[in-house]
Amino acid sequence: MKKLFAALAVAVLSLSTAFAQIVPAPTIAAKSWLLLDSTSNQILAANDADVRIEPASLTKLMTAYVAFSAIRDKRLALNQMITVSTNAWKVDPESSKMFIEPRVPVSVNDLLYGLIVQSGNDAAVALAEAVAGTEDAFAALMTREAERMGMKSTRFSNSHGLPSPNNYSTARDLAVLATHLVNDHPEFYKIYSTKDFTYNKIKQSNRNRLLWLDPTVDGMKTGHTQNAGYCLISTAKRPNGAHERRLISVVIGTVSDQARAQESQKLLNWGFLNFDAVKLYSKDVAIDTPNVWKGSQNKIKIGFTHDVFVTVPKGMAGKIKPVLARKDPLVAPIDKNSQVGTIKVMSAENKVITELPVLALEQVGPAGMFGRALDSIRLWIH
Repeated sequence: MKKLFAALAVAVLSLSTAFAQIVPAPTIAAKSWLLLDSTSNQILAANDADVRIEPASLTKLMTAYVAFSAIRDKRLALNQMITVSTNAWKVDPESSKMFIEPRVPVSVNDLLYGLIVQSGNDAAVALAEAVAGTEDAFAALMTREAERMGMKSTRFSNSHGLPSPNNYSTARDLAVLATHLVNDHPEFYKIYSTKDFTYNKIKQSNRNRLLWLDPTVDGMKTGHTQNAGYCLISTAKRPNGAHERRLISVVIGTVSDQARAQESQKLLNWGFLNFDAVKLYSKDVAIDTPNVWKGSQNKIKIGFTHDVFVTVPKGMAGKIKPVLARKDPLVAPIDKNSQVGTIKVMSAENKVITELPVLALEQVGPAGMFGRALDSIRLWIH
């Protein structure tokens, strides 16, 4: 199942050109950028999204993800006290820090806030050592997670994002990571909306300006080095009919702190103003009940294990057309949640907007010997 969900995320995260002429992409002053509607998992617009970039402190999104997973798996606890190593304390003194001190215990909870709100490089190293023993071992875990998520052009060599030739990513891959962070760890994601944090009597503000400028923005992370420029992954959630809709923007390489906020806001507003997310199918509700051959039952319910949305330009919802293609003949045994077909959502111009795997919503075991033999003859005639 995990492999299927990873494949889903990567397969749908491809730039759709179906609406390029209807809604021209905005002009964004950045080296590379991308706007994702995470409600439908569709990329609405992008520029140079596959160009290798230096992720700078955006690296800390994966640091946090791996730490969150360790807490979920009970390999780490929020109230656990970590003794700060000299290695964590002495990380580049000119870089952003939460100002932990060597041999002074600090809680995992404080380290997470120091990592996310204050962008502390010292917090990143301390968490890495707490999870994996050494930062090198932790970086290997980060890269392994990136591979599992389908981040094909990403590698991590440290936990903080300070310049390294073996620490790189792309705007597209970072959108995948941001989506996983929101969806896989919602209980921790709220930290990204925290505006300031005080540790060691030093109060620091979150560098994400959009948290003050747009009340619908609830994260995520800034980054900056000389080579990377000013970067920001931001996300906002706004009403969408009876539902809510989340957009994630990735803006890499702007000229200033102010510019990364302005360009990100422009991208988010463009996506919300020009597109709607339309619900096509509900979770666990059959969209078809095709025949099953050689099975313990003659029919099978097929559909999706999650609510399915598709994003379209404003006013285009009534013009889209879902087309189902099954993997016929469906022959038992069929495992629950195995792929049995695809849905292609077509625009009025007969262009593919998105393509989604259709799953078996129930398990069908094999028929008895006589039933299988009879269906073999029927299939041969059919």
